[in-house]
Amino acid sequence: MLEDIRESSQGLTAKIILGFIILTFAVAGIGSYSNSVDTSVADVNGEKISQDEFNKAYQAQRNRMAQQFGDMFETLSADASYMSNFRQGVLDNLINQKLVDQNSEVLAIRVADERIKDTIRNMPEFQVDGVFDNNRYLAMINQAGFYQSSDFRDYLRVEMTRRQLTQALVASEFSLPYQEGMFTALQNQQRDIRFATISAEQFKAEIELTDEEVNQYYLANQSRFENQEKVKVNYIELDVNDIAATVSLTDADVEAYYNDNVSRYREDAQRRVAHILVEFGDDEASAKASAEALLAKVNAGEDFATLAKENSADTFSGENGGDLEWIEVGVMDEAFDNAAFALTDIGSVSEVVKTEFGFHIIKLTDYKEEKTQSLSDVREALIAEAKSEKAQDKFFELQQEVARLSFEFPDSLEDAAGAINATVKTSDWLTRGANAEPFNGSAIEAAFSDIVLSEQLNSDIIEVNDSLAIVLRLNEYQEANVKPLAEVTTQIKDILVAQKASEKAQTVADELLASFQSGADITEQLAAIGATMEVKTAVVRVGSGLDASLAREAFKLPRPSEGAVSAATVNLSNGDLAVLEVQAVNVGEAKDSPNLTQQLTQQLAQAAYLSYVESLKTDAEIIRREVAAPTSQY
Repeated sequence: MLEDIRESSQGLTAKIILGFIILTFAVAGIGSYSNSVDTSVADVNGEKISQDEFNKAYQAQRNRMAQQFGDMFETLSADASYMSNFRQGVLDNLINQKLVDQNSEVLAIRVADERIKDTIRNMPEFQVDGVFDNNRYLAMINQAGFYQSSDFRDYLRVEMTRRQLTQALVASEFSLPYQEGMFTALQNQQRDIRFATISAEQFKAEIELTDEEVNQYYLANQSRFENQEKVKVNYIELDVNDIAATVSLTDADVEAYYNDNVSRYREDAQRRVAHILVEFGDDEASAKASAEALLAKVNAGEDFATLAKENSADTFSGENGGDLEWIEVGVMDEAFDNAAFALTDIGSVSEVVKTEFGFHIIKLTDYKEEKTQSLSDVREALIAEAKSEKAQDKFFELQQEVARLSFEFPDSLEDAAGAINATVKTSDWLTRGANAEPFNGSAIEAAFSDIVLSEQLNSDIIEVNDSLAIVLRLNEYQEANVKPLAEVTTQIKDILVAQKASEKAQTVADELLASFQSGADITEQLAAIGATMEVKTAVVRVGSGLDASLAREAFKLPRPSEGAVSAATVNLSNGDLAVLEVQAVNVGEAKDSPNLTQQLTQQLAQAAYLSYVESLKTDAEIIRREVAAPTSQY
């Protein structure tokens, strides 16, 4: 089919049509440039933050939250107010980053090209068996959306510049002993309190709701009663583990693989040596004479370790009798290697050896000869490796075949499935949030893409991980919609009743607090609502067993003084209210803590960074624009 298209496109008619199409796009392009609309989400000192930048940052943060909180984030994301704050938080971070980048430019902070290269080469993500692999590097940055290596280097340069500036800032922070003493004294402070709990539940029975109130709440909070957008997809999987299970090897294959990879099963010869080093100094001839004199002492029976400790310029090894531990061929200078590996008897000593570092006397203290594991010893592991390699090769080959067939026959997965002997499966309902593998990351992006939802075609092949690839297409789609009022009426009534009961409890608590602060005895008023004062002594900040809100407020209230009551109302986590009084403050003891210095320094560093960013904002010209949730997944 592709060949027919190629041949047809060579004719004169096709070229004329193509010319008209190109002209149309060119004219349309000029019009679009001349009528461009500013879609940026913010302007920081004249530099714009694009909608695309925001969309990518928003989606990355959303994915992190979905991974961290799972279904809980799905509930939060249904709250329009929460998601509005979430988007503003993403925009704030982008503005802060832009300010830091601009300040880095002003301070002329740079990261050298060589340092970026070294960083990339030392990143374990790009290494195979501990060595940088360029093919893996290119594959991984492409998967991350960097289609040119220069794009990734530019991204890394920006990140390293930011880190260089922020690390220089926070590294200057430190805590002082008196601060640590004050901190531990406050942490160990205790308080004597009393409180009365006012249950909101008791007020629910007297709450009456009208249909109008229910309807108004429903209309004002429809996002809380929304069914999320969902999709089911048909899909096929290409799994390297399934391919490996079908690979068969003959004895000849196994032997050939062993011979091709015998270096993997070979332990190179090693020598453990000690040496005495005499550096050249200003007089090489004198240095050589000194080395030969030391060699004569060794040959005369003097202790090698003692001579090394007293005379070797390599003081580090000299402290250990000149011991260099185990070495392999290629580790040391060539002349040193040749002399060391020429020694065969333990205790034997070389002649004086010259290297770029000076003159050496080398003593063999132990050795390991080259050892190669036999095929029979490694057969099982070797077969697994060989099958895995063959499966991986077949995996990449079949990926291309699946990609071709799913593109050439975009209205069905059957042709691609037949090529790899796979079964077309159907997923459960999927949302844009957290889903189980393989429907996370790029797979869920594809499931909600225009090509799958709108055009109802096969997706591109999606590499879920190094061993799994899938292609999917739409099975069923359900738009986001608001549940009917009848379905959520009971839920709304429960919410409104709880709200009104809490409001009533708050009113009662405020009245009790006013009476209490005026000096009145509120015992009878408490009894009328089924409450009593409960006394707690020596309450600590953490681990008191009290409601967290109550404990937090107990340590926020001021120290009680004569003629003044230190009291407040507290909203408890279960919806109840409490009237709280602090009766006494017991001074805490300052104690040493091994990790406190580091904790305080980190807190000070964080505060310093936030202050630094705020100072940049003071002199900055920042224009914010309304940001809405991205309509497509990135």
